Amino acid sequence: MISGTSEAHNKGIIGLFPELLGIGGVQEAGRQTAAALQQISLGHHDSFTFFQSLNDPRGIHELDIAQNRISTRGFGKSKLQFVFSAIRQSRKGARIVLAAHPHFAQPAAWSKWFSTRVKTIVMSHGVEVWKPLPTLRRKALLSADLVLAPSSDTAQKLAEVQGVLPEKIRKLAWPLGQDFLRMADAAGTLEAPREFTNARVILTVGRWAANERYKGADELLRAVARLRPAFPGLRLAVVGGGDDLPRLKEIASSLGISESVCFLENLSRAEIAACYAHAEVFALPSTGEGFGMVFLEAMAFSKPIVGALAGGTIDLVEDGINGFLVRPRDAEALEQTLARLLRDESLRIELGRRGAEIVRRNYSFEAFRTHLEGILGECGLASRPTA
Repeated sequence: MISGTSEAHNKGIIGLFPELLGIGGVQEAGRQTAAALQQISLGHHDSFTFFQSLNDPRGIHELDIAQNRISTRGFGKSKLQFVFSAIRQSRKGARIVLAAHPHFAQPAAWSKWFSTRVKTIVMSHGVEVWKPLPTLRRKALLSADLVLAPSSDTAQKLAEVQGVLPEKIRKLAWPLGQDFLRMADAAGTLEAPREFTNARVILTVGRWAANERYKGADELLRAVARLRPAFPGLRLAVVGGGDDLPRLKEIASSLGISESVCFLENLSRAEIAACYAHAEVFALPSTGEGFGMVFLEAMAFSKPIVGALAGGTIDLVEDGINGFLVRPRDAEALEQTLARLLRDESLRIELGRRGAEIVRRNYSFEAFRTHLEGILGECGLASRPTA
């Protein structure tokens, strides 16, 4: 919400985001964070929020998130103007500058330099902090008052790889958006994609980029090739775009399973929801997830999950509870686990039921907002006024 930037305000919250209009886990986490910040601000009557996003088109954009209408100013990838705006807004009474990505630790630090009363919080996501950041960016990250991590694994990487003091790190798991939960609650009304007709579907969802091959789509293709003789009609649905799709399609062709794999790009959120609703199993054997929003989406639709014993996946998939974890790049274990789930409907139902309970209990927007408000309180935002 772009509002109230007069000097009279003394509890402003500035949000610096990479992108709020796009598709992806980081973008969705950003939208949920912006919505939570706005709700928190509304509970503090002398507070204001100002959100700006580097990569969104120039100008003011309106979003409806978590029953809030949110405004953000896009800067069309102009880094210089983005930084100047962050500094200017921080001098208008801001108390907290939240950088929603480690790449924005420097603008947050500069805002603090120009307005010493400002406290800074930097959000991390995963793979971007698994290797040492460039010197200046890392120095800015270390100067933050608090650093947020969505998973235990990412929190560990912040301490061990980046050198962030453990007492500065706070774990803040991302929530699942309320709109997706509403679609999950009405799963029976979602029409099956035509590619799913008369098929048993293993679903995977992601961004299939050449620099993110750790997600394991090629492993799933090989597993389906081995499973197909035992499970007639088996199909793998690969949802999402990316520059690695031609390679994945070539692998499917070389394995002789092109007719058993459907690659689905440019789907709407409702169409993706329909894919979850009509799949039997969700699988993503990724070794590089900092969190994994898609796991929460699958859990919301009561789907059993197969993930890798690596990264942030471990926080979300409880082995034998809501899914199974397999050793990274263990082709035999992946195949056997998928086969077990495909053979046992009662197991699929039970794991899916538990997952649906977990996501609604532990990963709601309300729980996220409450936790975030406590973190803001550590940086000087007073407790919510009482009647």
